[in-house]
Amino acid sequence: MKAVRVHDYHADPKIDDIDEPRLQGPLDVIVKIGGAGVCRTDLHILEGQWAAAMNPQLPYVIGHENAGWVHAVGDGVTNVAVGDTVILHPQPSCGLCLACRRGNDMHCANAFFPGLSDNDGGMAEYLRTTARACVKLDPATNPADVAALADAGITAYHAVRKAVPVLWPGTTAVVQGAGGLGHIGIQCLAALTATRIVVVDRNPAALELAREIGADETVVADGSHVDAVKDLTGGEGATVVFDFVAEQGAENDAWQMVAPDGHQYVIGYGGQFSAPTLDFVAGEKNVIGNIVGTFTDLAELMVLAQAGKVTLHTKQYPLDAALDALHDLDAGRVRGRAILVP
Repeated sequence: MKAVRVHDYHADPKIDDIDEPRLQGPLDVIVKIGGAGVCRTDLHILEGQWAAAMNPQLPYVIGHENAGWVHAVGDGVTNVAVGDTVILHPQPSCGLCLACRRGNDMHCANAFFPGLSDNDGGMAEYLRTTARACVKLDPATNPADVAALADAGITAYHAVRKAVPVLWPGTTAVVQGAGGLGHIGIQCLAALTATRIVVVDRNPAALELAREIGADETVVADGSHVDAVKDLTGGEGATVVFDFVAEQGAENDAWQMVAPDGHQYVIGYGGQFSAPTLDFVAGEKNVIGNIVGTFTDLAELMVLAQAGKVTLHTKQYPLDAALDALHDLDAGRVRGRAILVP
């Protein structure tokens, strides 16, 4: 099969011909990929940012946002069958450790992470995962239309879902960054809360999309955006700021936009957050990290998606054009999410 593989960091990946994955255990599932999302994390992988944390053996296949059709199943699989349309939780989990039993499967002690850890991902024709990672979809679903919900979607949904208890009517939520994750977060906020949604981004096209999908107010990130958010909130700041950027100073802008007793949800990464400890104490502000989401987050998100309340704005590329997709994402030329279709 054809697959996009990292051979060296700080270099473009290559499209190689490799063997198809095989079943290795009774709960394994082989999926024929119908769509693989191209994520900013894939750019960070190529930069070597994940090398020490995940220590994958090169070369390996990237791609952690995947959907498709069940191609083969192990002897112990009962929840899906060959031919089923599925979206895949990005981190297959064991179901037996304490984290899994608490419903915190993204913190599974025995998980692996295809496309990120030392396991081949889904920028290929086929992928090996497990039964626990498979969420069955309506057979009419086109996997390419939903693939990016497997990571970008549940990451955004997970953050919003955690913040729902404090986003009652009359509150304000700021979404900083309306790109691949942020445009999903906007729709999740509109679907789950009655908060006022303010979107901050430096790209006018991203702000135009934000208005189309649920933003009440938009602010251009031109250096005066912190003051603009303060003006929109009577000088107080936002109840919650969802920072989908978290680099190049945005992470500290987000802190300045949070109201006293407010919450800063850090979803993007790459920057360095810094704040005086007195601001934490005097303002009683909270900073909360987010990583992926649970299996139930993905299942709930797919209910919203199949009801038309969350839709992905995508640009599709054939698998052979994977380098074009990665370069376009890096250059900011993708509106919404880039999807590879084998």
